[in-house]
Amino acid sequence: MKTFDYVRAGSPEEAAELFAARPGARYLGGGTNLVDLMKLGVERPDVLVDVSRLPLDEVEELPDGALRVGATVRNSDLAAHPAVRARYPALSQALLAGASGQLRNAATTAGNLLQRTRCPYFQDVSKPCNKRAPGSGCGAREGVHRDHAVLGHSPQCIATHPSDMAVALAALDAQVEVYGTEGARSLPVADFHRLPGAHPERDTELRPGELVTGVLLPAAPAGLPSAYRKARDRASYSFALASVAAVVRVTDGVVDHAGIAFGALAHRPWRARRAEQALVGAAPTAAAFEHAIDLELSAAEPLRDNAFKVPLARSLALDVLTRLTAAART
Repeated sequence: MKTFDYVRAGSPEEAAELFAARPGARYLGGGTNLVDLMKLGVERPDVLVDVSRLPLDEVEELPDGALRVGATVRNSDLAAHPAVRARYPALSQALLAGASGQLRNAATTAGNLLQRTRCPYFQDVSKPCNKRAPGSGCGAREGVHRDHAVLGHSPQCIATHPSDMAVALAALDAQVEVYGTEGARSLPVADFHRLPGAHPERDTELRPGELVTGVLLPAAPAGLPSAYRKARDRASYSFALASVAAVVRVTDGVVDHAGIAFGALAHRPWRARRAEQALVGAAPTAAAFEHAIDLELSAAEPLRDNAFKVPLARSLALDVLTRLTAAART
């Protein structure tokens, strides 16, 4: 591991200033991804700005019913929070589906959003990877790509984003709150991560030095139907082959709200906008669900070894939608 300097920030403002003053800086939260990448030589920061002790470790219920989750809230604490379990079950389920209990006790909300891809070509510095070394090529495209993207990929990169939590947050219309030297702003989680295009080295829409300070979940009543389901190679501690998060509300026999996002299919959580539009105003029937999901997945461009992801994602989505609307159909 390359030697580096270490500084501890006492506030978001100080963190942004420290970062701006030191080229080659990285923010350090739980460290469950960054430290591993440093050991592999993928990340080689000159200085780590420790933000793990910033006063951003609370889940706050706001007067309008929204929920603000601080950037350093641990994944295990967020999954167990009573308001999350009651109002946003898809988020709790997604968090519990990710990593191991030990890692969830260390991983933070911001770190989960900002984790890098688990593509083996990105993690191996002896292999070509446009995300790690722009212009070097994409080893996965003609190599081992069973786990890679079927939606939104480019000739430059076919990596997927590994977060379970981000998929649920995208379906739930959450916002990411950030702070930098230019001040505070927020972005929808669904638009926070980028598709690779010609610049796969840019994972998110964060500006240089910006720090994630929290996530804002919109107001939701207890019992609003939402769920997360994940398919993986083994039952525990494994990244998704495909996943889906959905929130569906049925009123007077028709769907009047739908939020659907797929995971492990693209470089970012894939918000299924076409499927949502097809469902709103329709009766919650099997035919309507099939039409909507097939419409969304018609954009898929599977590679040599990962075409199985399309029917797998389809089955997951249909199962989740059917289960979420079962009570409304009886």
